[in-house]
Amino acid sequence: MPTYSGELRVDAKARFVIVASRWNPRIVDALIEGARQALIKHGVDPETLDLVRVPGAWELPVAAAKLARGGKYAAIVALGCVVRGDTRHYEQVADGCAQGLMRVALDHGTPVLNGVLAVEQHADALARAGGAHGNKGEEVALAAIEIVDLWTKT
Repeated sequence: MPTYSGELRVDAKARFVIVASRWNPRIVDALIEGARQALIKHGVDPETLDLVRVPGAWELPVAAAKLARGGKYAAIVALGCVVRGDTRHYEQVADGCAQGLMRVALDHGTPVLNGVLAVEQHADALARAGGAHGNKGEEVALAAIEIVDLWTKT
């Protein structure tokens, strides 16, 4: 039985885009930098890497959909941070964003990697944006490279 798996190998013609929220900038900017560094370190030419900023996590799916419809990108890396507050708004935004990003990927066939942190408090986000738990921006960027490579094999 044939087995297919993506590798951290970049097609020189592949374009990547990071779409990121401006909300919680300290966290999201660290995620962006982690993703950018990982992509470049693994062979993505900086000239084939774009950054699109949107107001908040709620706007990420619609931006990702527009980018996917354009057909320009091999993968979309979505980054943001939603921190629990005193209302249900946190769940609505975090869940809606995740479901929206998945819908974009399924509807358009473009890999959309979800690097949107949904955390209880800012300290949790800091731990995942270059702190004790690594950088989730870097992790989803590496997953983007791997899935794009996999699609060339299947």
